[in-house]
Amino acid sequence: MAQPRVEAGKTGELQPSERKTLIMLLPLPPFHHSFTVVSPMPTTGERFERAVRIMARLRAPGGCPWDREQTFDSIKPYTLEETYEVLEAIDNRDWPELAGELGDLLLQVLFYAEMAREQSSFSIDDVLDRLSSKLINRHPHVFGDVKAETSDQVVRNWEALKQEEKKKKDEAAGTPSKAARRSILAGVSTAMPSLLEAHKLSSRAAQTGFDWPDVEGLFDKLREETDELREHLKEFPEPGPRPQGRGVAGSGRTVIPEQLQERLEEEVGDLFFVLVNIARYLSVDPESALRKTNRKFRRRFQWMEARLHEKGGSPESAPMEELESLWQEAKAHEREPGEKTA
Repeated sequence: MAQPRVEAGKTGELQPSERKTLIMLLPLPPFHHSFTVVSPMPTTGERFERAVRIMARLRAPGGCPWDREQTFDSIKPYTLEETYEVLEAIDNRDWPELAGELGDLLLQVLFYAEMAREQSSFSIDDVLDRLSSKLINRHPHVFGDVKAETSDQVVRNWEALKQEEKKKKDEAAGTPSKAARRSILAGVSTAMPSLLEAHKLSSRAAQTGFDWPDVEGLFDKLREETDELREHLKEFPEPGPRPQGRGVAGSGRTVIPEQLQERLEEEVGDLFFVLVNIARYLSVDPESALRKTNRKFRRRFQWMEARLHEKGGSPESAPMEELESLWQEAKAHEREPGEKTA
């Protein structure tokens, strides 16, 4: 940030947001003095306040027509999009990009808070106050006398405190009976991605002791669920499950009885749930793991496409043998020195 300066015989204008100035008397050659007004760098708080004011200006009369038209519901898709762009920047270890994406995500918070302020629901001050209070209250081992030597103890304390806060909230609302029978799974949103929801549900249940004693039990469960799926496949119309083939999507699709389709969906869901639990046991984030695999597949497939295009071909016209050979080449290419293998 360029600092405004006032030299002898000249005047300089300070920005309205720059509240404080530091006046320094710098001695120059004899009989001459230069008065310099140096504005300090804005603090983090001042930068945040500036962003809040900008958001308010965009929503105010005479502001941006698009911003003024937005509602809580219309902004939701952008919030999800910006969240995934943050995750992508992290996966790519692109720290300059991450700084920008975090700013875009912060914009969503400012947007919601400004719309709430306009309808007198709450303000960004309430958001910040509740955040600070939550961080202090949920960390009594830092800001209080509670002892927590390990991360597991911290998590248990955190969940217990959440339950206590919810109980007090229900009692304050005059519904103590509801508080008494609140499920430990309460608070796990059904709107979050399904892999993340499964991870949170199983983690909450595990806190009560409802868990497999070891990871081998999970692999046994995985085989059990696979066997159940195979059993249902015996009812699959002839000639059995087959790739849908090339051409128009959905063409030649086998018609599956509705009841069988429901059972297959249930069994596949059970498989996913077991895999999420295996990931939980291994301290692997299933969303992140699958996202990285998606990128790996995209990278390899696009490498394969590029090789085919160089020869004037395409994946649609190449025989399966050639596609498989190129796929193995793509994998070997990534394992070459200097190549990314994530």
